[in-house]
Amino acid sequence: MVKKIGMLLLAAFLAFRSYELVNSLLLSGTKNLSLALSLLVSFLLVLFVTGIFAFPGFVFPTSRILPAAYYRIRYPEVLRRIARWLGVDYFRRLLLVAFWGKKRQRKKYFDGTKGGMANLDYQTRQSEFGHLVPFFLLLFISFRLLMEGYLLVFIGIVVLNILANGYPILLQRVHRMRTQALYKRIG
Repeated sequence: MVKKIGMLLLAAFLAFRSYELVNSLLLSGTKNLSLALSLLVSFLLVLFVTGIFAFPGFVFPTSRILPAAYYRIRYPEVLRRIARWLGVDYFRRLLLVAFWGKKRQRKKYFDGTKGGMANLDYQTRQSEFGHLVPFFLLLFISFRLLMEGYLLVFIGIVVLNILANGYPILLQRVHRMRTQALYKRIG
């Protein structure tokens, strides 16, 4: 219970900080931020907004907010081509080297058992939801800031958003495409 409250408080804190950061930009009238400051603001916004949705997902089944039909992969060949074209496998390899390379970390997702398949499916849904909502919210924020003249912040947010949220969404869909194909084979 303490962990759940802590994660919700952390998400609320990040939501407040995100609002404060965007609002201070909009009210300041200073459009000519340096490249370094623009990148820092972009990085913080992507980090904060993603955290708003990621932290509750560690303790609540947030993926259930979307209907189960959303998570079904309907056109696996199209997804496979898009993932190949965008280099999602390189992103997966980078994550394996940087974070998921430890066997203990990977077992949180899949332990090699039949029950582990259900957990893998659940974890991919949780991860995808934790990146999906921030992806679109950050797009909205970035275009709002662009309309106010923050071109460098806009570019920074879009690039970081694609890396921090877009690629993880595609990767989770690719994982689920593979598990759905495996489920069909085993019945």
